[in-house]
Amino acid sequence: MIVEVTRGALVESVHEVAGCAVDAKGNVLFASGDVESPVFLRSSAKPFIAGAVIAAGARERFGLDEREIAVMAASHSGQLFHVNAVRSILRKIEMPESALFCGAHLPYNERAAEAMLRRGESPTAVENNCSGKHAGILALCRILDADPTTYLDPRNPAQRDVLAFCARLSGDDPERWPLAVDGCGIPVYATPLRRAALAFARFATLDGIVQRDAHALAVVRAAMLARPEYVAGTGEFDSELIRVADGAIVSKGGAEGVHAAAALERGFGYAAKVADGTGRARAPSSLAVLQRLGALSDAMVERLAHFARPVVYNRAGRAVGEIRCLITSSA
Repeated sequence: MIVEVTRGALVESVHEVAGCAVDAKGNVLFASGDVESPVFLRSSAKPFIAGAVIAAGARERFGLDEREIAVMAASHSGQLFHVNAVRSILRKIEMPESALFCGAHLPYNERAAEAMLRRGESPTAVENNCSGKHAGILALCRILDADPTTYLDPRNPAQRDVLAFCARLSGDDPERWPLAVDGCGIPVYATPLRRAALAFARFATLDGIVQRDAHALAVVRAAMLARPEYVAGTGEFDSELIRVADGAIVSKGGAEGVHAAAALERGFGYAAKVADGTGRARAPSSLAVLQRLGALSDAMVERLAHFARPVVYNRAGRAVGEIRCLITSSA
């Protein structure tokens, strides 16, 4: 499938998108582009990382609530409620903010970033969009008695536990996975979109996996559904899709044009990658496929129209084009 960017009557740019949807048995419901070459899932894997933390008993041991579990699965926008949730996790696991090795950047939320700059403050690791995930992995280190100073190392017991959990969902061998370093420093794995879609199908249905993993994923899923604002932020695509779908979809994007969704009512998983890594093609393509497969109603897509067919504006605020998805093939 392709996503077109228009200016006036002409198509100015085109983004190719590969995507795959499967049910919990692995039956392909939709496929477009290359769905068999390994793709780094980036932050789309965060719900599964949170699942590994919950499966180890973190919720019970540290008394984690829904907002804290949701922010562990999040690429948050650095709003105050996100930062407070991460700090709450760190307090509960008795770890200082300096234990976070994810690096610092300004909040993605413009208002939060502007407020920080007006105060003359510099961002710290808790404002990093991945800080919730890192706090969760530190909680896992506590449970496993693993060295928290090496939690970024793939040989750390916490990381090995995370990778094994993720591999079980997609039917992969974690010892043979292509591994690299994510933007926040943790090990990131690559798997074909077809297998990534299977992992999200299992996230949607809780079928085909052991009971311990299913219970953990149910906890993560419930937190993301109950607290969608913690998954991304105010007005962000993942949060808005979860909210508008009203219990039918859990959505999680990743860097370099990756996006995935678990369609709970329809019982399938979807995973996609924009070939050139452009983020602006994610939402239009994912919404087009989810609507085509019946996971989103026309009314829901209409409420998400600013993501489904974003308007292109010039510097003066005049509408000069749009971004739209064309589905060119399917299984």
